[in-house]
Amino acid sequence: MQTPPAIRIDNLVKEYASPGPGEPPKLALKGVSFDVPQGGIFGLLGPNGAGKSTLINILAGLVRKTGGNAEIWGFDTDDNPRNAKRSIGIVPQEIVFDPFFTPFEVLENQAGFYGIPKAERRSEELLKAVHLWDKRDAYARTLSGGMKRRLLIAKAMVHSPPILVLDEPTAGVDVELRRQLWELVTELNREGVTVVLTTHYLEEAEQLCDRIAIINHGELIADKPTRELVDMAREKIVSITVDKDLGGPIMEPAFTKAEVIEPRRLEITYDRDRTSAGQVLALVQSHGYAIEDVTTREADLEDVFVQLTGAG
Repeated sequence: MQTPPAIRIDNLVKEYASPGPGEPPKLALKGVSFDVPQGGIFGLLGPNGAGKSTLINILAGLVRKTGGNAEIWGFDTDDNPRNAKRSIGIVPQEIVFDPFFTPFEVLENQAGFYGIPKAERRSEELLKAVHLWDKRDAYARTLSGGMKRRLLIAKAMVHSPPILVLDEPTAGVDVELRRQLWELVTELNREGVTVVLTTHYLEEAEQLCDRIAIINHGELIADKPTRELVDMAREKIVSITVDKDLGGPIMEPAFTKAEVIEPRRLEITYDRDRTSAGQVLALVQSHGYAIEDVTTREADLEDVFVQLTGAG
């Protein structure tokens, strides 16, 4: 039997009221459909204003959808909102908790909101998991930005949800903290938690995610395993060093772009569906240059993202 998805999004629509007289209503989501498989790390990407946060807020129960369906761990968000909500933990972009509570109190209060009996609460275990046990009695306002981020993850996990959603968790944090957060998230994933991640760091998504969906202008424009998505990039760049100074860029119909980087080094972008590296080199040689060195750069997720969204 096929494992049911952790999250099922079916023809999800969100329309906001007209911003002013004579202006049409704003469609934030235009019939988006995709499944998040159980047990993996799923990336939800898109430019600013694409509809990612609206979709997450619908899952969190903070925004009412206009149409379509959403299921979390098999529970419809309309028919069974209580169980749907218990099946998901949301880590928001904004750091939100009372600055006068200690980390231990933050987790105890959150567990209380979910009706978890004192004997079944995991506050100590979670604080140790996010490396904050030594700060359990400090006021939350005294924690560093990185500690606050880790406390948000612990807060989202108090009710032991099978799904964790991280909305831009590493926005504005330093490299070391990003590394710590990803170690924590991959550890949770190894323990069986399905992770949904939105991020602007495409390199991060490429390294972490098994599968990626891309939303643009409220529409789903891609939903594929990460490797397949990266393989969609058609453009390839070849850097060529020649035997004498270049008079200028060598332009050929087969090239998408050609730039002189150094007096004897040329960078050529070409569409690998229309031409090959061998043909590119032959065209450069046909202009009277001997080739001394060649390097190529493989496409990455950023190339695909730019190609699909038209974001320059």
